[in-house]
Amino acid sequence: MADDPQPQRGEALGPPLEPRADAPQRVPDRRSDGPARYSRPGDTRLSLVGRVLSSRWRALRDRFSRDFMRRTLRIGVSARIFHPEPGSTGLRSKNLQYLEESIAQWVMSRDVLVFMIPTVNTNGLLHPSNITLRHYARHLDGLVLQGGADVSPQTYSESPTRPEWSGDRARDLYELELLHEFVEAGKPVLGVCRGCQLINVAFGGTLYQDVATNRPEALAHVHTDYDAHRHAIEFPPGSSLGHMFPHVARPIVNSIHHQAVKELGRGVRIEAVSYPDGIVEAIRYEPADFVMGLQWHPEFHRAGGTDLLDCTPVLDEFLRAARETRL
Repeated sequence: MADDPQPQRGEALGPPLEPRADAPQRVPDRRSDGPARYSRPGDTRLSLVGRVLSSRWRALRDRFSRDFMRRTLRIGVSARIFHPEPGSTGLRSKNLQYLEESIAQWVMSRDVLVFMIPTVNTNGLLHPSNITLRHYARHLDGLVLQGGADVSPQTYSESPTRPEWSGDRARDLYELELLHEFVEAGKPVLGVCRGCQLINVAFGGTLYQDVATNRPEALAHVHTDYDAHRHAIEFPPGSSLGHMFPHVARPIVNSIHHQAVKELGRGVRIEAVSYPDGIVEAIRYEPADFVMGLQWHPEFHRAGGTDLLDCTPVLDEFLRAARETRL
């Protein structure tokens, strides 16, 4: 059987089909005839593009704002250093770096992340690294200098008057570099006890090597009671601490230090003094947005307590500065 003949190009396949009476009628496309019916009177393509871009910008801005406020702050805490003991073996023969639990818990009480910042050694024989303290200052939002060993008199160009007051020169150098990196990065710094003294020394100030020896008329500022030992403080006129605690005339703080600020460093002002002997108890480095030192230990004060000054407002001010400067 021969194949059926195929229609040639252009040849009709059959008579045209008549449209069904019940078939839906095609609605003419009116998009090219003018703006949509829901458009505003007088709308143009340019005004519509402007509103679309403005809407997208508001959405991005709101999203950024939500993410910015939700991101948890990252606060660095300087390390205490345990140096090897001569003749020891095991753990005591190693360099150890640690932080006191109470300082970490105090900072974390405002729902922020705490990171201990170790010393760095770019020339290490076993494990050299290119990481520097500047990297920590760049990626963390603020710095807390915790308490611990004495600041070495060598760090403020003096000789120790007694061997036991030689301090920790190695830790001084580490924390001084750390402090200056955070200040240069525009990040806030809060110093506690030794940290307060170090801030003063960092800007050219000096210390009393021993309050009882250098200021015999002063109160006892260190005692075997440790954090249970306390005294009153006063805020001088213009003190930012005075503004934080406007209704507290002479609050009580703990006292656990035998060294104290002597001559103020450049740009450093007094924020609080002990009563009635006038020993410096808090300082602030004025050229920076927030660099403050507290001679007492706020982490040992109970939040909401009435016997000792509740230092939560100081922590909040520090963390607000961290959030504002982290960009």
